[in-house]
Amino acid sequence: MGELTPTLAADLLDALAAGPDRQAFKRLFAHFAPRVKSYLRRLGAEDQQAEELAQEVMLTVWRRAQLYDRRQAGASTWIFTIARNKRIDAIRRDRRPELDPDDPAIAPEPETPADQQVEAGQRQELLRSAVERLPEEQARLLRLSYFEDKSHSTIAEELDLPLGTVKSRLRLALSRLRTLLEETA
Repeated sequence: MGELTPTLAADLLDALAAGPDRQAFKRLFAHFAPRVKSYLRRLGAEDQQAEELAQEVMLTVWRRAQLYDRRQAGASTWIFTIARNKRIDAIRRDRRPELDPDDPAIAPEPETPADQQVEAGQRQELLRSAVERLPEEQARLLRLSYFEDKSHSTIAEELDLPLGTVKSRLRLALSRLRTLLEETA
């Protein structure tokens, strides 16, 4: 068969583009497949992955030979560009694996039954009503701590109170809230 010159490689690609020319592809494959595999290994692919990617590259050459334009690039440049792009795609796939539709972590939360939604709404209303019946300072501390999710030290800074005072007033507010909720239950 002889060595594949750049012109001959381009001619073989043109022949492949004209129609399914198995002989042309066989020569291209014999010449480029081992070189592409070696190139992919140099790009960091493991041996097995380099082999699979080289097969994909040559399959792309078979399927898309009509896209080759010798005025734009040499045959080897075109083939090795395909190889580089396949390697980049493989790296992206490895970093972002495909989602498993059966993975319970991505399943949506089941919708809460209507009776539980009603109960939750009633509990929220009871809680809101009980908080409103607390002294304003205690209600404010509860809102800052539990509804706005602020730390005790942040509340102490905002209200210009000692941290110990904030903690003791919150404990008192929670105790009164518990009593109010027990009275309504």
